[in-house]
Amino acid sequence: MKRMLCYEYIKKILVIAVPLMLSSLISQLQMLIDRIFIGRLSLESMSAVGNATTPMWTTLNVMYSLTTGATILVSQAYGAGDNAKGRTVLASLFKYNNVAGLFLFLFWTFCSQTAFSLMGVDESIIGMSIDYAKYFAPIFLFEGIGVSITCLLSVSQKTQIMIWYGLSRSLANVILDYAMIFGHFGFPAMGVKGAALATAIAELLGHIIVFIYALRSKELKLRPGLSEILSSGIGPYIGTIKLGAPAAGEEFAWNIGNLYLIIMLNRISVEAAGIHSIIFGVELIAVVVVESIAVATLTLSGFETGSGNVKGVWSVVLNSAVLSWGISLINLLIFLLFPTQILGLFTRDEAVIASAGLYLLIVGIDLFPKAGNMTFGAGIKGYGEPAWMLKTQLFGTAFVVICSTVLVMVLHMGIISIFCLVVADETVRFIINSRKLYLIKKEKTAPDTAGIS
Repeated sequence: MKRMLCYEYIKKILVIAVPLMLSSLISQLQMLIDRIFIGRLSLESMSAVGNATTPMWTTLNVMYSLTTGATILVSQAYGAGDNAKGRTVLASLFKYNNVAGLFLFLFWTFCSQTAFSLMGVDESIIGMSIDYAKYFAPIFLFEGIGVSITCLLSVSQKTQIMIWYGLSRSLANVILDYAMIFGHFGFPAMGVKGAALATAIAELLGHIIVFIYALRSKELKLRPGLSEILSSGIGPYIGTIKLGAPAAGEEFAWNIGNLYLIIMLNRISVEAAGIHSIIFGVELIAVVVVESIAVATLTLSGFETGSGNVKGVWSVVLNSAVLSWGISLINLLIFLLFPTQILGLFTRDEAVIASAGLYLLIVGIDLFPKAGNMTFGAGIKGYGEPAWMLKTQLFGTAFVVICSTVLVMVLHMGIISIFCLVVADETVRFIINSRKLYLIKKEKTAPDTAGIS
């Protein structure tokens, strides 16, 4: 354990991860309050929002994942001392990410009904899902620049402003949720439409704060100028897309699997989809903490690779894994000690509260292999091999689709089988991914291939 843990790496990981972590925790707290408000409307409203947000966040996460290529390239350039190359990549990213955001806005504004129909959303709630999507869609108009700034801050190891981003948007979202969902402070009671609009307005406010910081800060050596952004060609962006495409494909494949699970849950019952939305909404609090550590792992792994310190990547990943599993343990203990109190925040249905405690236990266990996949996967990407994670995720998606179909359509099993299937998927992929990272490290540090004695 002494060799595994390294104070220097833990400090570097936490410097990047903690501000992102706090921002994400604040945002997740806001989202939980959002779900609490929606849950007070009805379980059907919760199901409608769950059906809407799952595919919309899927497309948003694809944009974030495509930016992974830029994070790898810029962090490697930064580690090699080539700041000019880093600025060139970032300039192209800033310019063309906004184009991608415009296309996503148009899609969810005009094609949401088609998407939800293909998902098999029940007729009784599809109207609410469509309303939520149309009011939520403006987020995509400014998310392109937000994603690009996040990449710049992460690689520059200047993520502290993200705390203020999380605080401002979350506080605004909670206030606007209360006003727009239920009709307070002179606003009409808009229900799920109010929840979506409140989120869009709050997200814009947070991005404005981060944008002003990025524009005025004198510490961001990699920040491109306006003229560099406007004159940038699409070539560097295509380069980031090529490198980020496997990460985006991985994210998309994971979300396709999750969307298919929603479809299967809809076949079980509307209530099953609502329970799934509650349980995995609770799990997201711990997941975003681990994701912040994974972002730091990717950034530092790329930096170590760029500076030629291959063994450093392995050390970064091991220290990140220890931190992530510690968080997973704390999360599991909270789920075991306070299941009724947690679930009681989201629904008044006593039958749901009584039965869903078991689901909390299962997702608490699920976080251990999931955390391993995120941290070890970040290390594999930092080495410059993101395509591997796409391969294992495609396997996982196929596994989930086939098994859930058999469980629900053939064996007619209930929601518990879906939760157990998720744990099995994450565990199998973690075993595969951890061995892959070990083999990469072994190959790259071998004297005959790396020239290291």
